[in-house]
Amino acid sequence: MKRNLLLTPGPTQVPPQLCEVLGRPIIHHRTPQFQDNIKQVVEGLKEVFQTKNDVYILTSSGSGGMEAAVVNLLSPGDKAIAVDGGKFGERWVELCQTYKATTIVHKVQWGKAPTAAEIKSLLDANPDTKAVFITLAETSTGVTPDVKAIGAVVKETKAVLVVDAVSGLAVQEIKTDEWFCDVVVSGSHKGLMLPPGLAFVSASPKALDLINKSSAPRYYFDLRECKKAQEKADTPFTPAIGVLIALVESLNMIKKDGLQNMFARYIHLAKAVRAGCAAIGLDLYPDPACSTNVLTAVRIPANIDGEKLVKTMRDTYGITVAGGQDQLKGKVIRMAHMGALDEYDILTGLACLEKVLHQMGHKFELGAALTAAQKSLNAK
Repeated sequence: MKRNLLLTPGPTQVPPQLCEVLGRPIIHHRTPQFQDNIKQVVEGLKEVFQTKNDVYILTSSGSGGMEAAVVNLLSPGDKAIAVDGGKFGERWVELCQTYKATTIVHKVQWGKAPTAAEIKSLLDANPDTKAVFITLAETSTGVTPDVKAIGAVVKETKAVLVVDAVSGLAVQEIKTDEWFCDVVVSGSHKGLMLPPGLAFVSASPKALDLINKSSAPRYYFDLRECKKAQEKADTPFTPAIGVLIALVESLNMIKKDGLQNMFARYIHLAKAVRAGCAAIGLDLYPDPACSTNVLTAVRIPANIDGEKLVKTMRDTYGITVAGGQDQLKGKVIRMAHMGALDEYDILTGLACLEKVLHQMGHKFELGAALTAAQKSLNAK
């Protein structure tokens, strides 16, 4: 049987113990037993989000959580600042525009991060801004901004800070309350190690004020209804029952490991991937000063077909990495080091990358990536 190793920025590997929970018969969602699961999930999510605020559960992908954030915070005509430095910042722009917000698009060069000074300048020029939308881990480019510094800037205004942490939660540090992140959005199929199906949205008191005032039409994604239901340990609509039950176990695993230990592990794996790639002549795509620990994005040599590289690794050897998107299509590959991945998964991915690159004519000493990665992994 061909292996199926996911080294992608979502969905990520589902560990065996969670597969076992997902394989159990589901229970009815309007029962005391399921209410107990909801209570455990909400408390566990608050720990991972590092917040005392409400965290709402939606049955959708992460993009549904992003849409919920926009439609609940903004009325038509409200002014919003959306940072567009990649495909997922671009999604914030599209959502704001779809719901008729007056959208100030802050374009950032791909591979670079927005700065707090840039956000402050935009807010100073637009004091009536209701919300600022940023991305914790822009997985199309491998970039993470200084969320803490941006939060400190937005805090001094009437605007709320909204963070897409769909890929970053439980992988890249985000201190929701301490960093003044008013709304944080995430999903089940990245750092939480589960299949797609659930989205999560946290909301500060400042955000709740906007949510209650918004005149945008909303139904399925109405966070006011989520709040009412959650007060009774319930959901307004039928949830992804099996995924939510498995999330109880996922959150227990994260708590047992410890968030800070997990963050350190992903940094450890990221360093190994980057050392391995550098050893075979692959340059990091983003500015190293703002590269995320969620994944590594590296440039593919000009003489190598990046799309064929990804396809061969996946279809011939069962190792799935992500290719480039939009302007980076065929020019980069993106290897994740998040969720349930360990050192041996990373070494397997690098071994496959070496093999296929060598077959495609890229010149380097076979084994160089593995040697460099092993040295990194074994460094004190």
